This record gives sequence, structure tokens and C-alpha cells, in this order.
Amino acid sequence: MKKLFVLIAAAIVCISASAQVQFGAKVGFDMTHFWGKDVPHGMQPNYQVGLMMEYKFNPRFAIAPEVVFAAQGGKETEDVNIEDVPGIVVAKGTYHTNYINVPVMLKYYVTPAVSIDFGPQVGFNVYSKMTASGKAGNIEAKETVDLKDLTNTVDFGLGLGATCNLTDNAFVQARYNLGLTSVFDIEDAKAKNGNIQVAFGMKF
Repeated sequence: MKKLFVLIAAAIVCISASAQVQFGAKVGFDMTHFWGKDVPHGMQPNYQVGLMMEYKFNPRFAIAPEVVFAAQGGKETEDVNIEDVPGIVVAKGTYHTNYINVPVMLKYYVTPAVSIDFGPQVGFNVYSKMTASGKAGNIEAKETVDLKDLTNTVDFGLGLGATCNLTDNAFVQARYNLGLTSVFDIEDAKAKNGNIQVAFGMKF
């Protein structure tokens, strides 16, 4: 029985070693926006933090699923004329639409240290608010509106980027995630997510 236990333990170690599975965590800086026809493209600084796993099939190909919390959203600014309000009103809207994103990236290693990453992503909205402000002369007003009920729960997209392994454990990533579905469940509102990411991570 003892010999059988040793053989099983040795087999598990060998399988794990040959599979080249690594787990890790990452944190990053994002520039997020909305895109689409007649949609403002104001960039908004945001952040991401998450966990990842990489399964390397061979020296060239790997798959890397992730679970990431990402603060997303966008900005818009418009000059408007309102009846009985003197001057031009500068109207601003800042959107905060946060997600739990699950990208599954297919990785092709062009060198032992650098990979090109591409794959689908599904996101689950957990927070959606908009802060609207207006200013005309010395008069200014601001209000935050909850948009959770007007935001689609699921967001689908595609990611394209690259990873550079600085060491066997440390890496940096650059990626752009392109949303393919409308953020808001509002007629004639066709805004989709866009997310430029730069992240640093550690594999264990």
C-alpha cells in the first residue's frame, strides 16, 4: 500500500510538471470608454485586479483563463442651450459601470518570453451609476443616478494583446478589450465597452 501511494504521488507530480500549469494574480491601470455610432469616446482612468491561470500545451501554445474585477465606464461633455437659463450650459456625464470579467485568452509564444494573446470575454455587471453635472456661469449642479436596472447584466467582448514574462514569475501585459454588446438596455443607446489595459502580475 505504501509503494502504491508513492507511485500515485510521483505520477501526480510528473503530470503537473508536464502540464506546465501556473496560477497567478495581476493588477492594472485601464483607460476605459464607450464606442459606437454617435457615442462619445471620452476616456476615463480606471483599474483592474484579478486572478489567472495558464496552461501551457507546449513551448508555443497556452490557454489562460482569468477572473478580473474591472472598473469601467466613460465620459461625455456637451454644450447645450436651455430655455430660461442664461448662457451655455456645459453638461458632463461620468459613467461608472463595473464588471466581473472572465476572459479566456489563447496565447501564442513568439519567443520564450513574449506571447500574443487573443480570446473571448464575458462580463457580469455589478455596479452601474452615472454622475451628471451642469454649469452655467457661476451656477453649478451635480447629481448621481443609479443605472443598474437600465444596464445589461452580461457583456460579451474580444481581447487582443501581448504578455512579456520578465522572469519565470513576473509578467507585464498590454491588452485592448472590445465590447460587442450594448452596455445599456435603452432604446437607441448603442454604447459598447472599450478598455485599454496595462497590467503587472505574478505567477506562482
